[in-house]
Order: sequence, then C-alpha cells, then structure tokens
Amino acid sequence: MSVDTGTPPVGLFTGQHVLAELEGVDPELLDDEQFLRETLHDALSRSHATVCQMIAKRFEPQGVTVLALLSESHASLHTYPEDGSIFIDVFTCGHTAKPELAVRLLAEALRPETQNVQTIQRGRDYENPS
Repeated sequence: MSVDTGTPPVGLFTGQHVLAELEGVDPELLDDEQFLRETLHDALSRSHATVCQMIAKRFEPQGVTVLALLSESHASLHTYPEDGSIFIDVFTCGHTAKPELAVRLLAEALRPETQNVQTIQRGRDYENPS
C-alpha cells in the first residue's frame, strides 16, 4: 500500500527547456566573464536550481561561454559582444527549479533592448504540484 505524502517524487522524466536570445545588451557586460558567472549563479540559485559546478571560457578577441551543471540538468550562456547578443539555455527536470524565472532574472541583469524567449515542455506530462 502506498501513501501519498503530497511531496512530488524525485527524478521525474519531465522538465522545461527555456531558450532565449537577448539583443541590444551592453557589449562590456557580454565580455565580462566574472560578471556572467556570478549573474548566472545568482539567477539559478534564486530560481531554486542546485548548481553543482560552473565553468567558463573567455574567447579572444571577445565573447564568453559559461556552463552550469545543475542537479536538475544544465544552463549555458554564449555571448557575442560584437553584436550585443547572447544565447541563453536553461533546462531543468522536475518541478522544483523554475527555469523561466532564471531567464527572467538574467534578462533583468543584462537589460536587453529586445528578447525572444521560448519554453519547451520535455518528457512526459505529469501534473504540476505547484
């Protein structure tokens, strides 16, 4: 006999994949590896994702890629300072982490002129407990 505790099970094969393109961003911000690392980490933490590890690479003459390994999956930033643009990718499994919030917080910090954000539901449909 199973008892429903009201707590969502861990490891559901379901998630949200948020893809964003921000344009009209200050090129100096897009070339600042430390700022991007800290901003991504803060956005992920505030959106209830669990950051396990982060790596970053600054390219010459410009551009930065930041990758975050999450307990819930992953997040990445790829910048193009010469164009004032950034690609953002946040995928989280389950219902605890809020990837749309993470992307919204990143956009608030980067202050783009325009943004294109789409969310893809992945896995199987499970009733969202929240």
